[in-house]
Amino acid sequence: MGYKVVVAGATGNVGREMLNILAEREFPVDEIAALASRRSLGTEVSFGEKTLKTQDLDTFDFTGWDIALFAVGSGPTKEYAPKAAAAGCVVIDNSSLYRYDPDVPLVVPEVNPEAVDGYAKKNIIANPNCSTAQMVVALKPLHDRAKIKRVVVSTYQSVSGSGKEGIDELWDQTKSIYNPTQDYEPKKFTKQIAFNVIPHIDVFMEDGSTKEEWKMVAETKKIVDPSIKVTATCVRVPVFVGHSESINIETEEFLDEDEARDILREAPGIMVIDKREDGGYVTPIECVGDYATFISRIRQDSTIDNGLNFWCVSDNLRKGAALNAVQIAETLGKRVLKKG
Repeated sequence: MGYKVVVAGATGNVGREMLNILAEREFPVDEIAALASRRSLGTEVSFGEKTLKTQDLDTFDFTGWDIALFAVGSGPTKEYAPKAAAAGCVVIDNSSLYRYDPDVPLVVPEVNPEAVDGYAKKNIIANPNCSTAQMVVALKPLHDRAKIKRVVVSTYQSVSGSGKEGIDELWDQTKSIYNPTQDYEPKKFTKQIAFNVIPHIDVFMEDGSTKEEWKMVAETKKIVDPSIKVTATCVRVPVFVGHSESINIETEEFLDEDEARDILREAPGIMVIDKREDGGYVTPIECVGDYATFISRIRQDSTIDNGLNFWCVSDNLRKGAALNAVQIAETLGKRVLKKG
């Protein structure tokens, strides 16, 4: 006996990935529904070897369905997630709407699977921000060994993190640069993204940080440990898929780089590729389509007593969004629902 599963936002980048990953990982599905807005009604999407026609999110009845994976943004989530939850369907939400709600678990299954047990307060579980998800997978095993005091992270985030519009803008701008007769002004981003980097993701806050940077701080504290200090600089780069992060940690106890490398090799969800030679590291283009969070460039930080540096790369549409949501569903099934 399997689950009745709903994917809301099934025509978007993340929604399509959710369907792909449910099929790839052979999640025990008895019945599946693909939902979209009315403008996408009837659009066909793939689920394994099956083709599904999207149904109307606005009129869908969630009664009798077990799990709903939401990839529709905060606005529609605010309207439809409570309806699904009230109908007895557990919502796993990819938007930022519920991440900071104390009654809603924020879960990365390799890090805090036990948090899933708190879903019943609102029948909703939150998926973290894409940049946070890959980072905490790497932080947790090191924190368990030496207790991390402080994290300094700079991100290099692909345009797919801003949706299809971001992908289209990079593509169109790149073409226009090679074709002088075309003029393509920025629409999605604040400045030209082609052949450029933009140190600005989401809105600015009063302290000068952006909301994306604030998210990494708040979510790391909620998922890993509220005592960890985090400072982040988030940058959009002209890469289609795959987020990269340069991470520096300071620990309470000394942690040798070789031991850290061994710890990370044994940690769930991580692949260490760290050779001190040309090409002995992972770049975003190599992580696309993969489940793992890749760690490279592990080395001691000699400027402080207990410091380490490393490079972290992951497919943001997978671990940063769709894969983590499906892993939450798997964890929910094993720990709570126990079907399939």
